[in-house]
Amino acid sequence: MLKSVSALPGAPAALEKQEAFMKKYLMLAAAAGLLATSISTAEAEPGGCLKYGAAGAVGGHVANHHGVLGAMGGCVTGMYVRHRYRKEARAKAALYDQEHPGAKGTYMEKATAYDVEHSTKPGQMTSNAPDGTAPATAPVQPQ
Repeated sequence: MLKSVSALPGAPAALEKQEAFMKKYLMLAAAAGLLATSISTAEAEPGGCLKYGAAGAVGGHVANHHGVLGAMGGCVTGMYVRHRYRKEARAKAALYDQEHPGAKGTYMEKATAYDVEHSTKPGQMTSNAPDGTAPATAPVQPQ
């Protein structure tokens, strides 16, 4: 009569040890990947395809289970918003170059400097603050 003998004595313990090691290694790799992506995305730009696509997918899912259609629409919207933002930044950089010939830096740095000098916000090319040349209020008409 044959006895069933395990090929490797203590095999379940060895597998558990290997699984624990692999889990630790995988978590370490995931944490390193998360850290690397968070460091490289320090530039402040509007959403783009991923952010708007995710929002569109949720909206599409809520509206009659059209998640894919919503994701596509959100992605297109995100790409357009980012395109508009970068186009405005290039225009501000060109204005900054006119005021400061020979200035060095990327167009994003120049656009930020233009915003700081002219007290504007992204999405707005002119300042709201009065510059002192125009009257603050309209003159009153005599009646």
